[in-house]
Amino acid sequence: MKQILLFLILIMLGFSVNAQTKNNSGKPVAAKKAGKKNKRIDEYEMKNYFMVFLKKGPNRNQDSATASEIQKGHLEHLTKMANSGKMDLAGPFMDDWDVKGICVYNVATLKEVEELTAQDPAVKSGRLIAEIHPWYSAKGASLK
Repeated sequence: MKQILLFLILIMLGFSVNAQTKNNSGKPVAAKKAGKKNKRIDEYEMKNYFMVFLKKGPNRNQDSATASEIQKGHLEHLTKMANSGKMDLAGPFMDDWDVKGICVYNVATLKEVEELTAQDPAVKSGRLIAEIHPWYSAKGASLK
């Protein structure tokens, strides 16, 4: 139940960030800081992250009980990564395609994110494969 709650919170955070950075026309707008004028996007402190696309793996033929156990372990792994501060954002896609979800890792090296994603039971079992990309973004979860 805690894992489901964590994912719901992360999904709501993602929608909140999206809503806060766009006006009604869908165009990005600068966020205001209390008592300060608007910043331009190039004035934010930038940071390196790792975007991990979790894609359908080659081994998805487990029975429903085994698949359920793998999913439970997967959610426990993501919760551990979030609680340790190594992952800032994660969640599933709501449509049905080969990419099942994303994670944004906040770690120093590609080697570290490779090691952490390899520990995910869904990746270990082959239900998911991890496609890792270095990503450069404004520091923090939102542009405010």
